[in-house]
Amino acid sequence: MIRGEAVGAMAACSCSCAGRWGVGSVAGQAGGKRCLNIRAAVEAGVGGTRLSGVLEWEVGKRLQVQRAPIAPNLTTIRSLDWDRDRFDIEFGLQNGTTYNSFIIDADKPTVIDASHEKFKGLYLSAIKEQIDPSTIEYVIANHTEPDHSGLIPDLLELAPNATIVGSKTCIMFLQNLILRPFKSLIVKGGDTLNLGRDHVLEFIMAPNLHWPDTMFTLDHGTKVLFTCDAFGMHYCSELVYDEDLGAIEPHYRFYYDCLMRPNSRSVINALKRVSEKDFSIVATGHGPLLRYNIAELMNKYEMWSKEALQKQLAIVAVLYVSDYGFSDRLSQTLARGLTKTNIGVEMMDLNIVDIQDMIECVGRCAGVVIMAPPSSGPANKALSTLYAAVKPKQPIVIAESYGGDDEPVDTIAQRFVGLGISLPIPPLRIKEIPNEATYQQFEEAGTDLGQLLSQKKTIEEKKAGMPINVAKAVARISGGLYVVTAMKGASKGAMIASWVSQASFKPLGITIAVAKDRAIESLMQVGDMFVLNCLEDGNYTPLMKHFLKRFPAGADRFEGVQWTSASNGSPILIDSIAYLECKVVSRMETSDHWIVYSHVTEGSVSKPEGRTASHHRKVGNYY
Repeated sequence: MIRGEAVGAMAACSCSCAGRWGVGSVAGQAGGKRCLNIRAAVEAGVGGTRLSGVLEWEVGKRLQVQRAPIAPNLTTIRSLDWDRDRFDIEFGLQNGTTYNSFIIDADKPTVIDASHEKFKGLYLSAIKEQIDPSTIEYVIANHTEPDHSGLIPDLLELAPNATIVGSKTCIMFLQNLILRPFKSLIVKGGDTLNLGRDHVLEFIMAPNLHWPDTMFTLDHGTKVLFTCDAFGMHYCSELVYDEDLGAIEPHYRFYYDCLMRPNSRSVINALKRVSEKDFSIVATGHGPLLRYNIAELMNKYEMWSKEALQKQLAIVAVLYVSDYGFSDRLSQTLARGLTKTNIGVEMMDLNIVDIQDMIECVGRCAGVVIMAPPSSGPANKALSTLYAAVKPKQPIVIAESYGGDDEPVDTIAQRFVGLGISLPIPPLRIKEIPNEATYQQFEEAGTDLGQLLSQKKTIEEKKAGMPINVAKAVARISGGLYVVTAMKGASKGAMIASWVSQASFKPLGITIAVAKDRAIESLMQVGDMFVLNCLEDGNYTPLMKHFLKRFPAGADRFEGVQWTSASNGSPILIDSIAYLECKVVSRMETSDHWIVYSHVTEGSVSKPEGRTASHHRKVGNYY
């Protein structure tokens, strides 16, 4: 269990800035205000917490920077991305996100993590308001994805003598980002750095959370643990800390499922490394910092990761190329699809992988995913070794990385087919810059591969887990027949549903049980919209057969089906007898399903004389 004690409460900002730039007013201003002179942006605050003016990055996309003291000589600069609706592995966001950076004003001034490059003016102005940037001696890079390191080159322009501190992999990645010589210090787990004024930093290696370069930094003087992506969430608010647990919990869980669950073994290892450390604030890279609910939220990571490992039915090696095209993002998306089917994932970066480690990993895995590497370089050499490492009956999935110099997927496929290797899914091709539909295709490909590897064991476990007399009794619980349809951006989904029930009168609410490995599950998060279409008794067979088909990853599930758009954007099936437009309010987790509770916002009946089709089963251990 994680030790984490809440420290004395710090008052949330309640100054005039809440009225001028607060969550309610900012969210309500169409397009916000455009701050043309960032240095002159209005700031106001009490207790040291200050908010900048609002800058419009794109139409309707508002940016703002918040400065707040969190410990003696320690300030956070939170870049508030109020309107970002997609992120990283392209999962949808309901409340924007933040990019958190930190300044230690010690004898050796230090910045920990930098912000996204689109915050350049706002962020650098906030730095200058806090300290003289030319005095910065160290920049700690816990992780090198651009949302945490994008402004490091700009910091070095202001502080040319600063030393970049990071893991060996981190420094290697930054050399490709900064593209000019810079002073660096490679640290290992347990190394320390004394900044003066009791600020002694200890470095804790935490690889694969969620990149191989990741580390944590613990400031012993202030008892603040800087964790970058780990324990964060995509949630934008003026609240610096985790005060509103009810509001943030769904976002915390969704973030874990998308980014951390594919690396659950690495999560457990990282938790072991910090379990005996003394800290009272977890300074995350995204969302609110953890202060009031540290033990509960960190223990959730431990519980979820242990459950994921216990449920693993097989393991797949996902081989990607860091910092090349869209290889890392797409591989994470595909990995999420795999983990939805209780398939474990071993993520390996072909740029830095130890060849013997890769051979051993592939040898113990049930399947392999290969993101096409560049046509030359270390990743391509690793691929050459892979051809001899795979096993004859090992399913392989090959995907483009859209990096501009990909090894052709057809060439890779032909090599494996020539070796008698199974390719259960055609190579995943990308014709344009990846969008929502591309990421949906990759997640569905992961789910398809996972179901292929887990289906037999899953059926056996279901049958073994329920006595036949109980299974027959459960089957007497009847349900209706419905099609749930959803659309978010370019992503569309649909599924046949029978576990549907009215759940409340006021507000009018329904529940739907959605299996965790359903593709549509990603489109039914808190805040998402969907339509429940009722199928007609005696006239449901064509629609049911259509939506029960196994569609190829990324295929249009509505091709050949008549539909029109609901006011929430989701498809209404013309041949349904009634429909309800719904908004997801909450989700309850069970062992293999999510119980999705939603409010009904609109609805209509197209065939008043029609009755909803019913669904009866012979046994209750499968649909």
